[in-house]
Order: sequence, then C-alpha cells, then structure tokens
Amino acid sequence: MILSENFRIAFRALWANKLRSLLTTLGIIIGVAAVIAVVSIVQGLQYLITSQLQGVGATFIAVNPLVDNRGGGIFISRQVKLTWEDGLAIQEQVPGISLITPLILGGNQVKYRDRQHGTTVFGVNEDWPEVGNHTVERGRFLSRIDLEQRRKVAVIGQKLIDELRLGVNPVGQEIYVGAVPVTVVGVMEERGQSLGFDNDDLVFIPFDTSLMLFGRSAADKVLLRLQAESPQVVERVKEGIIQVLRRRHKLGADEPDDFQVVLQDEFLSTVNSILGNVTAVVGAVVGVALLVGGIGIMNIMLVSVTERTREIGIRKSVGARRQDILIQFLIEAVTLSALGGAIGLGLGYGIGAGVAGILPGDWPPAHVPFWAIALSFGFSTLVGVFFGIYPAGKAAALDPIEALRYE
Repeated sequence: MILSENFRIAFRALWANKLRSLLTTLGIIIGVAAVIAVVSIVQGLQYLITSQLQGVGATFIAVNPLVDNRGGGIFISRQVKLTWEDGLAIQEQVPGISLITPLILGGNQVKYRDRQHGTTVFGVNEDWPEVGNHTVERGRFLSRIDLEQRRKVAVIGQKLIDELRLGVNPVGQEIYVGAVPVTVVGVMEERGQSLGFDNDDLVFIPFDTSLMLFGRSAADKVLLRLQAESPQVVERVKEGIIQVLRRRHKLGADEPDDFQVVLQDEFLSTVNSILGNVTAVVGAVVGVALLVGGIGIMNIMLVSVTERTREIGIRKSVGARRQDILIQFLIEAVTLSALGGAIGLGLGYGIGAGVAGILPGDWPPAHVPFWAIALSFGFSTLVGVFFGIYPAGKAAALDPIEALRYE
C-alpha cells in the first residue's frame, strides 16, 4: 500500500471520530501551546534586553557597591561605601578609560507653578549622554562648568513636558526638583518605556546638586558608569579598577571584593542564562504534559485496533502484509499527534502575542524562534511514533483467521 493511501485512511479514520480525536490530542495541544506561549514571551523579552544592553556598547563597564554581611547576618550587614573619590582615583590610575560618571538616583517631586509630578532624579556628570547612550534632543546637556560651579540646572525627559505643561520649548523655564529651584537647559531624546520603567519620565541634574536633594550620606552610595577606550582593553580596565578599589578599601589578600565590576558581555551572559534556565524549566514541565498526551494517543489507538479487528482481518486475507498494517496504524498515531502539535503551535503563538499585548509598559512583541517551532513540532511527532508503536505492532501481529472471526 502506497504511503499516500495510508495517510488518506488515517485522516478518514480520524475524521470519522472528530470529537474523540480532538480530545485525544488535547494533551499534545496544551503542551505545545504552553511551550510556544512561554518561549514567545521570554524570547521577546530577551531580544529587548539584549538590544538595550548592546546599545551602550561593548566598552560599557558598571561598578556597584556590595552589601557586607561578614558581620554575621542581614540585621548587622552594612552598605559598602563607594564614592566619587573612588571614581576619580580609578580615572587617574587606570589607563584605557575614556569616560566616567558617578550616578545616584531616587524618586522626587518636580513642580512647575501649581502642577507637580513624581519622577526619578539622576545625579550625574557631563559624560552621561555618551556613557548611557542617551542623547539630547533640544538645548544642551550638563556641562563641566555646571558641575564645577554647582549650578542649579536640569535636563528633563519628554514626559515631564506634558505632565508639567511646560509648553513647546521648556528650555529656560524654572522648575522645582524637590525644594531646589533649577533651570531647564535641555530635553533628552524620547526613548519610551522598557521593562516597566519610563525612560522619558526623569530629570538629570549635576552630581553635587543632587546631594542637596538626597543628603550628604548619598555621596557614600555612588554607582560608577564607565566607557573603556576600546573593546580590546575592557578586561584590562576591569582588572585595573579591581586593583585600585581593593587598595582604597584596604581589603586583605584573603578578603573578597566589597564591590562589583560588571562588563556588558557579563550582563548579556547573565540575562541569557537566567532566561534560558526559565525556558528550560518550563520546557521540562511541559514535556510531562506531552508524555501524558502520548499515553492518551496510545490508549485510543488500542481502542481503534480492537474496533477495527475485522477490517484488519479482511485486509490481511486479500494480501496486506504485516508491515502494511504496522505502517497504517503508526501513520494514524503520528498524524494524530502531529495535528495536535500544529494546532498547539498556532494556539501558543496566539496566547503569547495576546499576553505580550496586554502587559503594561512597552513590553516587546512575542517572538517565536525557528528552533522552538521545530523542537515542539518534532517532539510532538516523536510522541506519536513512540506511543503508536505498541498499538500498531499489536494490530500487525493479529492472526487473519482470528481477526475475521472477531465479533
């Protein structure tokens, strides 16, 4: 019997029992749909994070303080100091650094006349636009003179123009950041939202001016953001930063670092590792659902063999070989599981796209990579092969005389 005839018989048998076929493949449909839905959301998120981290360049370096728990528990742990003086020492002693800025941030109220709005305030220096890959659209960014003279100036995001109704050109307007009056000197380019954070709802002010808002104690909790001169010197710069900070923090040879130096590649590697683990765990859990679906297919195929025993006897009596019967029932099982996989693919993408569409913020659209489609569809097909072998073998092994006598 030619292969196409086997497929025709398989589709006819499944169509004759549409509801039973649908219920049989339900486990496969749910399993594949769950895999595709989760993978599409996670892959979309991974694409967004990767593109944003790549935007700051391969020369980006972040230095963060760590919490010291060596005192014996979280209740007596302390926040390790990291200061702008540390940053200046790094800039002076470590070759290969092109730009460096301190960074402190916190929430505060911004006021203009009778209007006010809660936003995020960043205290930085003049290097921030290049370090953070965030350019000015109107006016200018903070200058070195602004920093040296501790001027009360600010560069704002696009959203504040709307929230405070500052007009078409807010440059030159005076607003209040907390209790500090500042003059707007520039507006940052619009970047939208990402991961729940509005990149246009922010204010940049000179680092020393920000200490008037956050208090002098904030000067001990500075984050440092740097750009190396080239990707080739990034590792050497990282090692230099570690050496300088260990000397300044008076750490012994056997003491661990009380700070963290992270490169862009390490950010990407960490993010990809976390999201990859999430995908793997979900995939393993859903794999169990696929196996349960496979067991359902095997049970239904056994029922089908029993129901069609006389049909099998007739075919064998007119010359059908053992392998013809085997292939016929195997194709029927594979067709059943493959149809379930195809329906699951479409359903899973629809769920993923729907969830990504209703999530708050600028959540990235669902994205299903080819490997996820091939893996899900291939695995669902293999489930049909694996769990279809036993019923097909049982049908092929039937004695034609006994099969014809079956009532």
